[in-house]
Amino acid sequence: MAFEVIPAIDIQGGKAVRLRQGRAEDATVFSDSPLEVAKRFAAAGAARIHVVDLDGAFTGKPANFEIIRRIAAAVDVPVQVGGGVRNFDIASRYMSAGASRIILGTSAVRNPEEVLRITKAYPGKVAASIDARDGKVAIRGWVEVTGVDAVDLARQMEKSGVSCFIYTDISRDGMMAGPNFRSIGDFAKGVTTPVVASGGVTTISDVEKLASMEGEGVCGAIIGRALYDGSVSLADALRLERQ
Repeated sequence: MAFEVIPAIDIQGGKAVRLRQGRAEDATVFSDSPLEVAKRFAAAGAARIHVVDLDGAFTGKPANFEIIRRIAAAVDVPVQVGGGVRNFDIASRYMSAGASRIILGTSAVRNPEEVLRITKAYPGKVAASIDARDGKVAIRGWVEVTGVDAVDLARQMEKSGVSCFIYTDISRDGMMAGPNFRSIGDFAKGVTTPVVASGGVTTISDVEKLASMEGEGVCGAIIGRALYDGSVSLADALRLERQ
């Protein structure tokens, strides 16, 4: 799996926002139209767009489904969707709405049998989001930190046939402090499935560093706040895909 730069759109209350460390009360609104943001990312050359229903992540059921459906219909690049996808029916709704990849998070901890059902129905189109603080898995929109070791969970998930992991060190997410490269590297080396790194990208050198970790199993980087703040140019980041 070649290294991908994946711009992120987090949707809360119908708007494109970014949170700090996953806290719903610490949100910055960047656009009233997630659809227009998606169109800009696609026009800039993004090969994939990462969309998360933050309300869905906190409540466990889709809250911005119609907006996400419109995004998938409007852009001609793959859209991966997460946030509140906790059962087969919700996954199927998103796949029918045009999502190219479903991202499972809380369900991976709570209901591994459902994960297996989804991966069997949509082989190669299911990612597992592993969000961790101090190496332990956080669930329910990062509200609850479990005692589950991130690598241990990932190794169990590999048996379910997920196509990739999205690994987030939530202590860095939205903080503009740079990724936790050691944590990302340790996680990627602990599994055999490709890993997309998420959280903390602040500069183009951060993206370069993650791209250099391709040999360790890092197949991509999700970039959010840095694109909205302008500290990373999407065009510059995308050029790293082709080097």
